[in-house]
Amino acid sequence: MSNLRNTKVLTAAALLTAIGIVAGFFKIPITNLIEIRFASIPIAASGYLFGPGIAAIVGILTDIGGFIAKPTGPYFPGFTISGAVSGIIYGLVLYRNTRNGAKSSTKEFIIRIVIAELLNAVIVSLLLNSFWLSMLYGKGFIVSVTARALKTFIMVPINVILLTAILKPVSRFSFENNAVSTAKE
Repeated sequence: MSNLRNTKVLTAAALLTAIGIVAGFFKIPITNLIEIRFASIPIAASGYLFGPGIAAIVGILTDIGGFIAKPTGPYFPGFTISGAVSGIIYGLVLYRNTRNGAKSSTKEFIIRIVIAELLNAVIVSLLLNSFWLSMLYGKGFIVSVTARALKTFIMVPINVILLTAILKPVSRFSFENNAVSTAKE
């Protein structure tokens, strides 16, 4: 969290938050239940670059900023908690320790993305968001989980492809230009 005193980190986190807010407005509907959303990509990028603490803040601010900019229903703090938990998950799984400057292999990189997406799908999308929806709309938790399970697991490979496509260039940038190690100073 001391990284927030660094201007480069603060600027990058603010940019990722703004991108997350704007990306939350866009979705690609596939069916009535399945739609591709892009708001989690900047949260994952912040987790990858700066770790769980800053990614949690980006997740919180993305949710609150998205609600302020374009509310789609009543504000519910549970979804803000989900944004924070997403940031923590992405940060814990994707954040790389660059003390020795070693890059992970492509296979390890993709495995970490798959693990992060599976954890995010189960913990945030399936459990937390279903719980918040059952609280918000008065439907049973099991009913919400059952209705959302298929959609959640269909989205995992799509999100893995999106994250791989986005984070791979970010990983090249962060190591070639030393942005991550500079940000940690």
